[in-house]
Amino acid sequence: MSMCDPVQAAVSAETPPQYLRVMTVLPPRERFAPAEAGAIALLVHRMAGAGEVVVGSAPVTPPYGDVAFVPVPSVMFPFSTMGRYRAGVARLIHSIRPDLVEVHNRPDLARAIRQRFPHVPLVLVLHNDPCGMRGAKTAQDRTELARAMAVVAVSGWVRVRFLAHGAQGGVTVLPNGLDLGALPAPAIVRDNLVLFAGRVVADKGVDAFVRACAAVLPRHPTWQARIIGADRFGPTSPQTGFLAQVQAQAKAAGVHMAGYQPHAQVLQAMSRAAIVVVPSRWAEPFGMAALEAMGCGAALVTSPKGGLPDVAGQAALYASPDDLPALVEALERLMSDTGLRTRMGQAGRARAQVFDSAVLRPQRQSLHARLVRCWPDVGQIGPSWRQS
Repeated sequence: MSMCDPVQAAVSAETPPQYLRVMTVLPPRERFAPAEAGAIALLVHRMAGAGEVVVGSAPVTPPYGDVAFVPVPSVMFPFSTMGRYRAGVARLIHSIRPDLVEVHNRPDLARAIRQRFPHVPLVLVLHNDPCGMRGAKTAQDRTELARAMAVVAVSGWVRVRFLAHGAQGGVTVLPNGLDLGALPAPAIVRDNLVLFAGRVVADKGVDAFVRACAAVLPRHPTWQARIIGADRFGPTSPQTGFLAQVQAQAKAAGVHMAGYQPHAQVLQAMSRAAIVVVPSRWAEPFGMAALEAMGCGAALVTSPKGGLPDVAGQAALYASPDDLPALVEALERLMSDTGLRTRMGQAGRARAQVFDSAVLRPQRQSLHARLVRCWPDVGQIGPSWRQS
């Protein structure tokens, strides 16, 4: 293959021989670019190691420059958009010849790769409840997946869901990582700001955030509240009926809506805000926004749903988004008590150390190496990650 080939150019940078050539496959809706990255793309970028190449749909803006990226080529395929994506990924496997393929959040895609490339070690990383995913909805589906490939869950909650209803097989837990060294330094004097940062959808509880702020802001005239986010990630997120409703309610409550902002700006806001609220209504499989808020030193109020308690531990105040008195009480406690805010911020910073990607990245590389050594015996890749 000519060195002018863009695939070869992307993956032929000098790589120490001790590193595996890992090909990481994003879900087709994720974009591997700073201005467009969703939660999975952010994590993949954060955890990428030497010799790794990320493949996915072509972003509109420039991709990350410090990790090799190859867009999945457009392949004429007569059936579906996902079918064309699968065919493009298969073409890249032929071109890149990876030592291992890691597929994120698409059991159907991982299954197709396993059938076509049975000799290539394969990891399926699950970021969400697999019971609702195509190719993993039944216990039999999930048992077959665990027999055919290494399955990694980003939280104990996701692992429990994978094994629900009698599914069998080994599932390794490797949590999402946070690059603590890359976070902005927490402000010494934090702004009197209550912040929500995330998708402006009902599942994230942003409407509950607005209602709570409407109740507490009149009693705290020196405080402000802000929402960063839109219906989707990226600058082209559409206007929706729910978003319009929240905008009207926020205006009446005195809550500023800043719209979508790149991830770096979100972290800057978290590093200055006194309080960050993550009031998710749905069962968060992990809760990256909560972890980022703790890493940035904010006092955290979050929901007890899904994997959020596993992430936040004792370093947060908890309130259900649909229990308005409890959410208001949590905000009142923090807004009225500087000492409590300081203690909670310090506890959050200490808790975030457990999830530092500098610690988790070598664990991921070790898992990959064990899988390559024992393939296709996926039952021998080792025990789940455990919190210290």
